[in-house]
Amino acid sequence: MLNNLKLALTFGLGLAHVTQALPAYAQQETAPGWASNGQALYFQTNEKENAIVSVKIHANGTLSEGIMTYTNGTGASMLSAATNMTASPDGLSSQGAVAVAGHSLFAVNAGDNTVSMFNINPEDPTNITLLGMPASVPGDFPVTVSASELNNLVCVGTSGSTGGVACAPYSPFVGIGKMDFLRSFDLDQEPVPAGPLDTVGQVRFSEDESQLLVTVKGNPAANKTGFLAAFTVGGSCLTGEAKVSAASIESTLNGTVALFGFEQIAQSNRYFVADPAYGVAIVSVDEKTDSSLLLHKQAVPNQMATCWAAISPASNSAFVTDPLVNHIVELSLVDASVISVVNTTSSNDATGYTDLTAAGNFVYALSPGTQENSSAEIAVLSVGEWKNSSIIQSFNLGSMAGSSAQGLAVFPAY
Repeated sequence: MLNNLKLALTFGLGLAHVTQALPAYAQQETAPGWASNGQALYFQTNEKENAIVSVKIHANGTLSEGIMTYTNGTGASMLSAATNMTASPDGLSSQGAVAVAGHSLFAVNAGDNTVSMFNINPEDPTNITLLGMPASVPGDFPVTVSASELNNLVCVGTSGSTGGVACAPYSPFVGIGKMDFLRSFDLDQEPVPAGPLDTVGQVRFSEDESQLLVTVKGNPAANKTGFLAAFTVGGSCLTGEAKVSAASIESTLNGTVALFGFEQIAQSNRYFVADPAYGVAIVSVDEKTDSSLLLHKQAVPNQMATCWAAISPASNSAFVTDPLVNHIVELSLVDASVISVVNTTSSNDATGYTDLTAAGNFVYALSPGTQENSSAEIAVLSVGEWKNSSIIQSFNLGSMAGSSAQGLAVFPAY
């Protein structure tokens, strides 16, 4: 089972060049639906002087007009455990290095342990304005961020020697308040971690924003099992007292190894999760007990490291990417079975993709380029009912971003 994971480690995972009875509503497959197109995409350069690149989305889904806005923070890359050298590409080994909530954009700065916040201009979403100074995070090497617009909370996951999750209130007009405290995970790491294993994969608020979920990758060589942590969000957002619980329920899911990027399946308690050891899984999270169960597990053919996941409402299916294989794979939200595979070799000069997101009838996948300082690119995949998935554009970012580029988020967030 671990052959692919070992292979991913050899290449640095992009760091070196059960079924249980469910409520009826959770078992039903909904029909593909209409979804409005996005207006802008965002990712971070993750260079020493970190910056956000904002890219315009046109009515036909294609991209243009990249704009850089500095975070006033410092980017950084972790080490590859396989080579003990700086990881490139995929220097953060996470999903959610940038996140959108309402008219707010957030980005982690791994090099100085901070998180930046921007206001998005709804009239021109590529125009973003930094709010205040980056907020200090009580942990080493922040890699992933999520925000709750309902509760005005932002939470950051860190993967270094003091690894875990910390949260803070935010104002969409002023910026981020003081971070509370680190909810620690048992990560055997240095301040600059050696990944990709034994690090945080992603933090994400649930659809109703009553839970904060975190994937933490295991490390079989150290006899450490990965897990999904669920924290309860309580208190009142109206009085400014909404808080994330101090303790979580950590569920180890037999058969999984390195739970990574994930997204909630709409109107259910199920989540679609990538795992580079084999492919993907669908898990349920009990909204009362915060415990998780593995429902379906699916190997992805010809994969080396399936790490990032996104759900398209238009096609009612999930899509995953791999930094070492030039394909984008579509899978069922019912049982995680493979629906289609799009070979992207002809449209991508690099070896694969390191994040993705969906909006309208399109899926967008970030390729940070190769180690030869080639430019980052974003592939535009046309999807949806009665459509054959195909690449309609590979948008080159030129000098704005290269092999350190990380994260991908869309405005408006869906």
